[in-house]
Amino acid sequence: MSEDLAAIFAVDGDSYVPSDLARGPWGETLAGQIVGGLLGWALDQHGDPELQPARFTVDLMRPVFLRPVQIRTLVQREGRRLKLVDATLMQDGEPVARASALFLRRGDHPEGRVWTSPVSMPAPPQSLDGMPVELPFHLWSYNDSGDDGRPGLVPDLWQQGDTQKFAWVRLARPLVAGHPVTPFTRAAFIGDVTSSLTHWGTGGLRYINADYTVTLSRLPVGDFVGLAAQSHFGDDGVATGSATLFDADGPIGTSIAVALAQPADAFRPPHLFTP
Repeated sequence: MSEDLAAIFAVDGDSYVPSDLARGPWGETLAGQIVGGLLGWALDQHGDPELQPARFTVDLMRPVFLRPVQIRTLVQREGRRLKLVDATLMQDGEPVARASALFLRRGDHPEGRVWTSPVSMPAPPQSLDGMPVELPFHLWSYNDSGDDGRPGLVPDLWQQGDTQKFAWVRLARPLVAGHPVTPFTRAAFIGDVTSSLTHWGTGGLRYINADYTVTLSRLPVGDFVGLAAQSHFGDDGVATGSATLFDADGPIGTSIAVALAQPADAFRPPHLFTP
């Protein structure tokens, strides 16, 4: 990632000022991954090289408008083997989103094998061809047809009710001006894609997520984080979806998103989100 690219947020005193890159697909508000990524970045400031960021949860409580925001963090618990930190995103004096991160101390790994559901992921893209430099993040869409995927949000790949969906995502710009993108910030940002991936069906994307959770057994290596959809369950306008998270070396954790039904024409991604 080139540090010469404009960041998604500028810093102004204790405020973070979003650029138009932060605009989301549900109106004149910040995208969920932008909100979650910023909160993840703030929580990562409390990290420790000996601690693994093992769980990150975001509650998207209110629309966050394209105006300055502030972040308040609080260490809830710090012990020998764990650290629990909360963060609240404030706008106009009101809390609009919150997050928590659980950090666990790394140590010797137990011997033996434990059952897990087998899951595979298409290989990550080998080039950035087809991705304009002005995008805030790069996304490649796949289904289980075995093709090489295509850049951007591709409805005809995901708008099928009987095919597994996949995505490789790369945060293409610094999130906060003057700060490098860390592996945990990258995973926190990309976890929001779980909702689009798992809730997209034959009627398009009809759900807006109210939260998402990322769990990590290890931090991602490299620029790309992959998501392989594992489940979608929905009733009475409420849905939950889960995905397995990958880097180029293999699975690294899971993600879950809970969402509410939206009108058919509500999802309108800005031109910056697709090539």
